[in-house]
Amino acid sequence: MELLQDSFGRIHDYIRISVTDRCNLRCIYCMPAEGMEFEPHDKIMSYEEITAVLRELAPMGIRKVRLTGGEPLVRKDIEKLVGMISAIEGIEDISLTTNALLLAKKAQRLKDAGLNRINISLDSLHADRFAMITRGGDVQQVLQGIEAARKAGLGPIKLNVVLMKGINDDEIRDFIALTLDQPLHVRFIEYMPIGSASDAWRQSYLPLDTVLDVCRTEGWDVEETSGPSGNGPSQNSRVVGAAGTFGLIHPVSEHFCDNCNRLRLTADGHIKSCLYWSDEYNVRRVVHDPAAIRALFLQALGTKPQNHEMALALEKKTQSHTPTVRRMSQIGG
Repeated sequence: MELLQDSFGRIHDYIRISVTDRCNLRCIYCMPAEGMEFEPHDKIMSYEEITAVLRELAPMGIRKVRLTGGEPLVRKDIEKLVGMISAIEGIEDISLTTNALLLAKKAQRLKDAGLNRINISLDSLHADRFAMITRGGDVQQVLQGIEAARKAGLGPIKLNVVLMKGINDDEIRDFIALTLDQPLHVRFIEYMPIGSASDAWRQSYLPLDTVLDVCRTEGWDVEETSGPSGNGPSQNSRVVGAAGTFGLIHPVSEHFCDNCNRLRLTADGHIKSCLYWSDEYNVRRVVHDPAAIRALFLQALGTKPQNHEMALALEKKTQSHTPTVRRMSQIGG
């Protein structure tokens, strides 16, 4: 069967699937202050539809699946979907990205269903600042979720930190310090202009060289490392002797498009071959036609650009394609 290869020779073995556009937080880089108008339930792909798509993609080379949202844990019985995916021959790794507010109650059930590992969004360790960034979240619930994931054996545990100038960049040291004695893997992510390349984004954007500057200031000896499994585009390092690692994901300043192996499926059933551009293909309308599913994914890959040009957005320069107007919560990251 034909592999999922684009016109630049990139083989795609990884798909990120948004199971809902709903979320129990309203993070400042993900949603507008007024929130979002969520899709009605009948517009969201069922677990059976998602599984039908994956059954066609596995023989075409898909090996890794990440479940995202919105917040995937607000989707009822999400562990049922995990179990359905884990039963598909060829799928080798199932992961999930969550804000962890509901994770303490669900970690063991997810593990038992076949979830391998987990990423947790955590942009501040300070209760008041976390509540500000998330517009109401409780950081203690996240910390309880991290501990529940550890006990359940969902590892490696990665913490995703979106760095924002003047908002949380003074916590870089504290996040790296978490890795000194615990097997945690902190990944600092550049603030991306998904859904809005506004002046507010440009003012908050921070290149990740700052992280290594903090290490030098602290006198930490740092060594490069391969990082944990499923490390993706992260450039990984470790403070010498530390139990965990930290990584830099810089899609804007040093895009990693040349090695992109990702596809995305939105909660309402649209294929996105690139996170940033507006191009989408509605697979839900052909979900009962296996041959059409395969053909549509190949069509989406055939139009995938070489790179996303986010750096041009930072400089207010003309781009070759149309950026998406969807917010991160609607795409799944």
